[in-house]
Order: sequence, then structure tokens, then C-alpha cells
Amino acid sequence: MPILTYREALNQAMREEMHRDETIVLMGEEVGYYNGAYKVSKGLLDEFGPKRVLDTPITELGFTGLGVGAAMAGVRPIVEMMTFNFSMLAIDQIVNSAAKMLYMSGGQFAIPIVVRGPGGAGHQLGAQHSQSLESWYCHVPGLKVVMPATPADAKGLLKTSIRDDNPVVFIESEVLYGTKGEVPEGEHLIPLGVADLKRAGRDVTIVAHSKMVFVALEAAADLANEGIEAEVVDPRTLRPLDTEAILNSVRKTNRVVVVEEGWEYCGVGAQFVDVIQREAFDYLDAPVLRVTGADVPMPYAKNLEHAALPDKEKVKEAVHRVLYRK
Repeated sequence: MPILTYREALNQAMREEMHRDETIVLMGEEVGYYNGAYKVSKGLLDEFGPKRVLDTPITELGFTGLGVGAAMAGVRPIVEMMTFNFSMLAIDQIVNSAAKMLYMSGGQFAIPIVVRGPGGAGHQLGAQHSQSLESWYCHVPGLKVVMPATPADAKGLLKTSIRDDNPVVFIESEVLYGTKGEVPEGEHLIPLGVADLKRAGRDVTIVAHSKMVFVALEAAADLANEGIEAEVVDPRTLRPLDTEAILNSVRKTNRVVVVEEGWEYCGVGAQFVDVIQREAFDYLDAPVLRVTGADVPMPYAKNLEHAALPDKEKVKEAVHRVLYRK
């Protein structure tokens, strides 16, 4: 099986889907001649031409609205956000147009659009470019929210998202673009709403998504040296959420730590905890703990940025607490 980077897997997914379906177009800032801010669209302009790979002005509200209108007319747009921090400028089109159009048109207009791009903290990008906004989009009926962690998941989930007839918010991680992994060739599809067990264990469940999966796996490797076997569950899709996969793990381990990069208050981890306490309360031997980003704008200073983000030591401390070892 080929080894690809995360960005190459995304590029391969778009290339394969654009060959399969001529109604698919890619649009966004610098996606064409510059090959994308993070080189995810490398080579697509040369291959598919300027009618299907469209460089847009710096106007997120405008080109996202163009994508929604195109979707209503039978096109399947992929709209790239240079960073999901900029999606705030297009939130009216994403939330008030894309998410609601099927309902408000009485089923006449499906909106098969994917809004994709990098989210979360990079490396010293400052408070305005380091935000995890997935909980905003998970809050909205009519949107699907996907956050892959591995190259294989990135390819399989993006291909499925492009084929979905509903609007999909597809948030990547810029610090994962260079990571590598095995990626199946050809028709590799992963259904939305299906979690993945990244590591099996018996003592505690760690639920984590996007790059926090790797923080959880690092913590689990260290904990194994202490005789603690942690199970790591990656939801992959935040909405719809594979609640059964999480609950099945909780019923086995009886203890849970939820890890997310975003802020604690109203974060997606709070939804995970709600599901667990409602559906698996009698299985819990300890309160569910959350490890989140600090409740502050992201600092620019490297040492402070590191302090604000979850790391394996914070995850290990939470695991020790749910096991009553602290």
C-alpha cells in the first residue's frame, strides 16, 4: 500500500473524484496557480483547467455564496478556506444558506458542497489564526462535520464527503499535512458517522479527534509502560457522531478521558460527555474528565502556545485521576 502524506492523500481524493464526476469544481484563494496555500491542490489546475479549478478574490463570503448557488444548479463545489479562521467571514453562507436550503426549499434543493481547509493551531500563528471552530459548525442542523487524523482517513472521508448530497464542513489540520501513512489506492471510501478504534485497551477510553489522536496515542504508549492499557477512539466525524462506538468502549473500560484542542466551554467534548453520562452512566467507575485547550486566545510565544494546548502529560494526568492514582 502506498505511503502518502496527509496533503497528498487529500490531493489524490480530489483528483480521483474530479476525474469521476465532471460536475465537481474546486474554488478558493490561490488553489490554482499557486497550488494552494498548503499545496493540497498541487497540479489540479494543469490537469483540469481554469473552469474547474478557480482562483477567487479574497472574499470568503462571496466565493462560498458562489459555491452554494452552484450547488443549487447541479454543480458539486469544493470550497477551500485558506484557514478555517477565515470561514467566520463566510458563516452566513455556510449556516444560513447551505445548511438550511434543503429544509427551506421543501426538499427541492440539495446542497452537495464541501467546505474544507486547515483548522486549529499551527506553530506560532497567533490568536486570530489558531482557533478550533468545529463546535460552531457541529451546533448547526443540516451540516456534517468531518475531522480526519490520518492520511488514509483524509482520503476516504473526503471522497465520501464530495459524494454526499449535504453540505459538509471538512476541517483538516495544518500541522498534519506533512505526516505520512499508508493510503489505499482507488475506490477508498469511509462512511461518515463511523468512528475508528486507533488503539485497543482495557483500562480507560480516550476519545480524541484530529491531531489530538496522536497526543492520545503518545499518552497511551507511555501509560502502557506503567501497566495501563488505554483505548483510543477517534470519532473522525463529529456530526453525525458514532455514539455506539464510544459507548461500546466505555462499557468495556468504565473510565473515560475526552481530549480536544478547542476551548472547554461549549466544546464538542461536552457533547461526548453528555452522550456518555446519559447512555452509559451505570458503567462509569469515575467521572468523565476532559483535557482541552486553555480558555484564552492562543498566545503567540512558543512556550505559552505549548502551555495552552493539550499534550500527552496532561492526558496522562487525567488518566491517572480517573483511575484514582492521583
